[in-house]
Amino acid sequence: MGVLIGCEHVGHEWPGKLVLKDETIAINEGERIGIVGRNGDGKSTLLSILSHELTPDSGLVTWRNNISVGLLTQQDALRDDDSAITAVMGSTPEYIWAADPKVRSVLEALLSDVDGQARVGDLSGGQRRRVDLARVLVRPCDVLLMDEPTNHLDMYAIRWLAEHLRGRWPEGEGALLVVTHDRWFLDEVCEHMWEVHDGTIEPFEGGYSAYVQQRVERERQAAATEERRQNILRKELNWLSHGAKARSSKPKFRIDAARALLADDPPLRDSVELKRLAVARLGKQVIELKGVSVSFGSNQVLSNINWIIGPGDRVGVLGENGAGKSSLLKVMCGRLRPTAGFVKIGKTVRFGIMSQQLEGLSQHNSERLEELLASFRQTYYVDGKPQSPTQLAERLGFGRADLPSYIGDLSGGQRRRLALLSVLLQQPNVLVLDEPGNDLDTDMLAVMEGLLDEWPGTLILVTHDRYLMERVTDDQYAIIHGQLRHCPGGIDEYLGLLDEQARQEKKAAPSPAGSPEQPKDGEQSLTNKERHELKRRFDAVERKLAKQRAVPKQLKADMTAHDPTDYAGLTKLQQQIDDARKEVEKLEDEWIDLADRLGLG
Repeated sequence: MGVLIGCEHVGHEWPGKLVLKDETIAINEGERIGIVGRNGDGKSTLLSILSHELTPDSGLVTWRNNISVGLLTQQDALRDDDSAITAVMGSTPEYIWAADPKVRSVLEALLSDVDGQARVGDLSGGQRRRVDLARVLVRPCDVLLMDEPTNHLDMYAIRWLAEHLRGRWPEGEGALLVVTHDRWFLDEVCEHMWEVHDGTIEPFEGGYSAYVQQRVERERQAAATEERRQNILRKELNWLSHGAKARSSKPKFRIDAARALLADDPPLRDSVELKRLAVARLGKQVIELKGVSVSFGSNQVLSNINWIIGPGDRVGVLGENGAGKSSLLKVMCGRLRPTAGFVKIGKTVRFGIMSQQLEGLSQHNSERLEELLASFRQTYYVDGKPQSPTQLAERLGFGRADLPSYIGDLSGGQRRRLALLSVLLQQPNVLVLDEPGNDLDTDMLAVMEGLLDEWPGTLILVTHDRYLMERVTDDQYAIIHGQLRHCPGGIDEYLGLLDEQARQEKKAAPSPAGSPEQPKDGEQSLTNKERHELKRRFDAVERKLAKQRAVPKQLKADMTAHDPTDYAGLTKLQQQIDDARKEVEKLEDEWIDLADRLGLG
């Protein structure tokens, strides 16, 4: 397994923040690595260093000769005046990329709703993000570095992206590094994890779930060690406290040992486990929608929806981007009047609403955090113990040093945590959350899930985070073509409905009047003789491809067994491996082209 990118003693520091400290680590062929860590700990900086976009303060980052590296950043560098298709394909002529099935599959999956000639500057934020993602995916590369690739993607597109990345390279080839808070995506795609924290990169085997298990075990062992240390500490302190006369006769080395234990006592870390807040009781009726429809001009978003939400219900709302999820939430909360039908809200209902845009927090941008917290009640009872808003904020990761900060200067993750805390401090009994996980790292997502797990009121959630949806809701409902549909089979059932819908739409696509069914994907009408010849070539290429795929693996085994001091021999073997891989790629392209022409794709 060859090294594609190596980091030797890399260190980097931003003003007041150490990001990496003397780190040595490598990215090998065939590795699929997920990168996690708290917001601000340096995940994006690490990708910038690996991609040569940023030069580290110390150390060296080396690429293997002739490798190509693809990079997706959170902020794109697209030009507003370019057309969408130019931003993706550059100057490549249409007759070239349109004949490539791999390119067409990316464009179809990500940009089916985007006009290729539309100006990039006129696209929505989500469309622009997908254009940038398509730009990266249509180009072949040996290493792919991706920073939050699932942003602005719905669950259907996220599933497609996971499948694409799993099959992008043959087994044992290529490399992927991805920074994302989407834990389902990490489990589906990644086989290794890197945790960036406190200036270090700590590797773990397996996907996100395996990483969590290993991390819990590591913390358990640390806790056991600390418990043993505390037991020794208590004995020493008890020994030291047996009167002045006794203490004066104690051997000095025993006193020094006890003081050393005290000095080693670690500071209390911020607790990120917020207990549920007391909420008012709900009556029997919470929300009822009857015959609700919503239209904006000629565009009907919701059609004849009947739905009853009861006390303690925990429901998730699914749907593609633009399906009407946010409109449904506004109707349910009385913030949007339906075009038809009516909404009945129980008399005892007190909504706690957290929108994607955090409008409720924006009006406080000129206030300091401590001023906002002081505007709430000063005592809340959690597990029977009085807690102030400041103490509750500390449990959500806000330190004392954050209190004088202006709310407008907080990071995206801090603002979202503060918005959630502000909603909870109002003591609602119905929580309505629209994409609450945006900008949160995996640790803080786990905190929020722990909180919502214990929420005793009614919960209504919209999110594209599959892990969060499945964790905190009991029932899922999907908006499909303006209709609300219960999905007792959960997200898998919802995605299956979208698959079936796509198949039906493809099957029902109209052909020109009086003409036979149009061949799919550009397939030409073939005579029996032409089809027979193409099938013969297809079978031959398939057999040859099966044999050729074994060649790079054998050469790599030869390279491993080769004399490591024979640099000329190793270089020759590496060239043979590169040539063999190119031959595999050539045969794969030919196989895909023939399959496409035969209608087998």
